[in-house]
Amino acid sequence: MENVIKEKSYLVCPYLSDVDADYRAKELEQLAESALLGVVKTNVFIVKELNARTYFGIGKVEEIAAEAKNLQADVVIFDCPLTGSQLRNLGEEIGIKVIDRTMLILDIFASRAKSNEGKLQVKLAQLKYSLPRLNGLNEGEEVNTRVGETKFELNRRKIKEEIAKLERECKEIAKHRQVSRKQRVNSMKSVALVGYTNAGKSTLMNTITKVGTYADNRLFATLDVLTKKVWDAGVEYVLIDTVGFVSNLPHELMYAFSATLEETLDANVLVMVVDASDPHKYEQISVVEQEFKRMEIDPNKVILVYNKVDKLNNSEIEKLKKYPYTTVKLQAKSGKNLEELKAQIRLKLQSF
Repeated sequence: MENVIKEKSYLVCPYLSDVDADYRAKELEQLAESALLGVVKTNVFIVKELNARTYFGIGKVEEIAAEAKNLQADVVIFDCPLTGSQLRNLGEEIGIKVIDRTMLILDIFASRAKSNEGKLQVKLAQLKYSLPRLNGLNEGEEVNTRVGETKFELNRRKIKEEIAKLERECKEIAKHRQVSRKQRVNSMKSVALVGYTNAGKSTLMNTITKVGTYADNRLFATLDVLTKKVWDAGVEYVLIDTVGFVSNLPHELMYAFSATLEETLDANVLVMVVDASDPHKYEQISVVEQEFKRMEIDPNKVILVYNKVDKLNNSEIEKLKKYPYTTVKLQAKSGKNLEELKAQIRLKLQSF
């Protein structure tokens, strides 16, 4: 896939505290780059008082507008949830396209989903996101449909009808998927590759199975759940490459992760892949662990893989934080220490 920068983006990170501010801003940069947007500036600042009209004060808005113009940015991306009126007001004040973090992730999802279910789920998430933000669309303009129905009410009704239709279609697909998954679970053990997006799960899938799945150094490079049978030293199992986690995932997108969450719950072994070279790796592990806790995952099922250790020196490798999981230090791309990981997988599978 050819990675061509489409637009220049100015990133605005207005946080209510400085806790994890650098980490959150860096993640927004990665999301923008994953959407093939060049980042011309990242503006991180603390908001002391929220403004209902523009989220923060108009003086700061005017400063951002001037900088965006001078930097010739095509889009301003806010790392905060914006209401429909805030999106409209900021767009008018700044003078160029304005989106928030959720809209950015939705755009990435829309461009990456390949399966029919994935496309339906993304469309559903987009509609659910847009529904409460319709209040900026000509609320008082009447149209020739039902008596007294405004353009706002017409759009709202149409979106609700489309959401209901997509939910029915997704549920029907999910039923077929669940039947197939249960048949597979009953007949064969499974191992799920999980972890933060861009940690190297698809690369590890390729190395173990030689299946040639798409892998790229971008967030959400793959969105659809991939499965492949593995025969290893007399042990047979299904290896599953799941969608990566990301911090503060908007609730509108959780449904789009339903297939991944189901595969994770049903797997006999979970291989948590972590980019050991990422300076925010421990925050990322925390994101995944929060999901494990929410799904009541047994820690004994987990193998922690520190991937990309070739980017660290020996001292840094020795200092890697220890967790209450079976741990393997690996180079997924080259396959170094792959046999150790495969041995640990076999060992855990044999205990089930």
